[in-house]
Amino acid sequence: MGGLLVRIGAGLAIMAVTALALWLYARSWAPARDQYPVQGVTISADNGVVEWGTLAAQGADFAYIRAARGAAGRDPAFAANWRAARTAGLRYGAMLDYSLCRLASDQATRFVTTVPRDNAALPPVIRLAFDPGCTARPGRDLLLSELNTLVNLIESHAGKTVLLNVTEDFDKLYDVGSGINRTLWLDGNFFPPDYATRPWVMWTASDMRHIDGVDGPVRWDVVAP
Repeated sequence: MGGLLVRIGAGLAIMAVTALALWLYARSWAPARDQYPVQGVTISADNGVVEWGTLAAQGADFAYIRAARGAAGRDPAFAANWRAARTAGLRYGAMLDYSLCRLASDQATRFVTTVPRDNAALPPVIRLAFDPGCTARPGRDLLLSELNTLVNLIESHAGKTVLLNVTEDFDKLYDVGSGINRTLWLDGNFFPPDYATRPWVMWTASDMRHIDGVDGPVRWDVVAP
């Protein structure tokens, strides 16, 4: 009996060590630079105060900064992050987290009154993900109509074509890629995603990465080579 308990204890210890090793690996992992030379990060107020110089030194080539959440209003850290990213020498762009519970016109107004016109900025991004606080699920035709309104208003303000950052469950319900002809940005930890009807140009390769200069995990993004 004692030998069995020793073996069980040893097995549990090995499992614990293995789990810790995998967790530490996931925290630091990023795609190889020789495969994906251009890599960056998504930042919001959720990340706290960002040390932008340190972030740039960690290999971030660009930063997408959340400007607003459709159902919750402006990101309180947007203006500070926008200025600091530019000062640190990173390429920078603005992101809107779209809400199914708000009119597209209202969300566009929030975006254009938050994000300054800036010729140096990257193309704006609309993130399409289900918000746990919003249970609305409009039909596909209505969703695509609202999105087209939002896209047109944001593009008119920015003077650039938007990117659509679509999560897998959102795309499964609405098949956005075949309904709106815009560049796609997809999500998928560690493995390149293949869930959309068109190829992706950007990929969130990890939402678990921890890097110096930022509190908590960040969404680490890469550009297709």
